[in-house]
Amino acid sequence: MHFKNEKNQTKFKNMSNEKTIKSALISVFSKDGLAPIVKKLNEQGVTIYSTGGTEKFINDLGINVVPVEDVTSYPSILGGRVKTLHPKVFGGILNRQNHDGDVAELAEYNIPQIDVVIVDLYPFEKTVASGASNQDIIEKIDIGGISLIRAAAKNYADVICVSSVDDYAEFLELISVNNGAISEEDRKRFATKAFNVSSHYDSAIFNYFNANNDETVLKISETKGKVLRYGENPHQKGFFYGNFDDLFTNFMARN
Repeated sequence: MHFKNEKNQTKFKNMSNEKTIKSALISVFSKDGLAPIVKKLNEQGVTIYSTGGTEKFINDLGINVVPVEDVTSYPSILGGRVKTLHPKVFGGILNRQNHDGDVAELAEYNIPQIDVVIVDLYPFEKTVASGASNQDIIEKIDIGGISLIRAAAKNYADVICVSSVDDYAEFLELISVNNGAISEEDRKRFATKAFNVSSHYDSAIFNYFNANNDETVLKISETKGKVLRYGENPHQKGFFYGNFDDLFTNFMARN
């Protein structure tokens, strides 16, 4: 005789590897290259949620957009410091779409599902390099954006995170070729890019605060590596990080 143990039954249903985008949250500092993506998402019937300047940008394109304030019932507060930090936003991103409990809670609390997050970060490093005041630099420490990136990347099983304008062209091609369907492999690849963005950003902030070396910690984040022909051995991959031209110039000067 076989006894079925309900407690050991998985809460998860079998689902396809591909996810079709039905809703998107877009909140970016730079609008460069965004218009073609917004137009394509609109063409595919995707519901778009947005905030502040991005919301206005999308409206000016003649495309319907749902203000995040309509979802949260809260306006942007504290001079824009708090816009998206709300359970109805992060619940929509972090829920597991094949988990019965999560699906039930979304319905109970009227939380909309979010399938793609397109967000970039305040230009912290550029602000520091410009010689801006400490107060201006502090205001360029992104809170909502970095939280959205981490949430969407963590939940790559269901959500795709586009965290940099550098990835807009590739994302546009993905949704154009596949009619909005994104594979888990691509979602994870974009999540990797997103965690690269977030870790580099946090390293830059730490290094600014630790300018006097109060903390005996070294954080180096090189994001532009050069692929070499091979590594230490021909069968290995090799990469160079840093300014190769400067290295070559210094080497020649010594000789």
